[in-house]
Amino acid sequence: MSATQHPPMTVLASSRAVISGELTAATIVISTKTGKITSIFHSVLPPSSFPAGTPYADHSPHILLPGLVDAHVHLNEPGRTEWEGFWTGTQAAASGGATTVIDMPLNAIPPTTTVHGLKEKIKAAEGQCWVDVGFYGGIIPGNAEELKPLVREGVRGFKGFLIDSGVEEFPAVSSTDIEKAMTELADEPTTLMFHAEMIPPITDSVGDHVQWSLPPLAPIGPLNEYRTFLASRPSSFETYAISEILSLAHLAPNLPLHIVHLSAIEAIPLLREARAEGIKITAETCFHYLALAAEKIKHGDTRHKCCPPIRTQLNQDGLWDELLREDDSVIKTVVSDHSPCTPELKLLPPSLAGNHLPTPPSEDEKEPGDFFNAWGGVSSVGLGLPILYTSAYQNKREITPEHIAKWCCANTARQVGLEKSKGQLAVGFDGDICVFDDEAEWVVGKRGEGMLFRNKVSAYAGMRMRGVVRETWVRGSKIWERGGRGGGFLREKPKGRLLLEPRRK
Repeated sequence: MSATQHPPMTVLASSRAVISGELTAATIVISTKTGKITSIFHSVLPPSSFPAGTPYADHSPHILLPGLVDAHVHLNEPGRTEWEGFWTGTQAAASGGATTVIDMPLNAIPPTTTVHGLKEKIKAAEGQCWVDVGFYGGIIPGNAEELKPLVREGVRGFKGFLIDSGVEEFPAVSSTDIEKAMTELADEPTTLMFHAEMIPPITDSVGDHVQWSLPPLAPIGPLNEYRTFLASRPSSFETYAISEILSLAHLAPNLPLHIVHLSAIEAIPLLREARAEGIKITAETCFHYLALAAEKIKHGDTRHKCCPPIRTQLNQDGLWDELLREDDSVIKTVVSDHSPCTPELKLLPPSLAGNHLPTPPSEDEKEPGDFFNAWGGVSSVGLGLPILYTSAYQNKREITPEHIAKWCCANTARQVGLEKSKGQLAVGFDGDICVFDDEAEWVVGKRGEGMLFRNKVSAYAGMRMRGVVRETWVRGSKIWERGGRGGGFLREKPKGRLLLEPRRK
């Protein structure tokens, strides 16, 4: 091979790799032309096994995982790029071993509820993505006729809210709207997903105003106390919404349904019973529901506000129990639900604002630390692996690399129709690889580590984590390396692709 020729392959090896869902020693060969895995050997072969000049790295004892597929991320561009954007959001994903992210349809302006909105988002994303990016479409009142065209344009699925979303351009859907969407999508190769919260007919401390993030009609305590916020969105919100969705599932028996960011363990029996009856429904939960607990949230620490809310330690234990069931768990995936905003919108009080200036009370009386007026969302894209490992370690949960590969790679890829190219280290799949050191410890935010998203406001800031991503590879090219120059990014320009090939059955 001459000095000017590009080597035809790249080789990565380790004494520990998750290959087709199994932990084994492995040597992985990736074509530099196609970016696909061309062969896998179930041992660590030496460099001499390959032609001279072949790029080779033995990462033993670190774990080679499939690149994570984070199937729930809000990148907010165009329209709210001061919150996040494709450039910063995908850099953060890459730093945490996520090689594919699927962008939610709301918080950008326009939302992805029309073909026009999708094309605007594609235009904004081109040339800005460090990892591969797919897009969801949105379900809102009156857009049923847009759904099939959006499928043809390559959206990976659809999401609708059964409660106010917090942004006026993405209103909640009624049962009638859901019926129309199910009818339109009944035979389409897609997934219909729901933010499953609804206000039951009778509640103790809540009222219609909570849909607009205003204080409840009868708050149980001060608005800067987390318990007051938690009481305003009880588990019954989730169970009532899921019951409503299940009551309509017969309209599209072949359409996969999915509950995003499941928080309440009370919903698990409903979902298990529905699956036993043959309803095609799954659920995801989020890193924050598995790692954070209501009892430990300080007064005014609105970095923890999200909807559905972070619930009690007992509830967290129940989510872990379900996730680790040896038989058919209803929770199939774990995702970030990265939903950032500017520091000002979090309304942090001075004691928690750190380097971010607290927002003074405004004319509409939005006080710092008010959980009801602060924007809801936990920023965490790129932090998922250490969050899972740390929480499992602290809670004495035995999770394995195979668990991670199932929850965060294979199953998330399947959810969005990418199971033939993403989510596994197998021949014919994209050479997307996360090199994970499961022993290292580090502190989130120290020297800027772990928070590459635009606004450095996260519930995890200052936490000591167990496990860190060392390298991230996308289609056989190393794009990020911990401790490397330029923030660790090894290219001047991003090479991520937009995943717009239409889904197929």
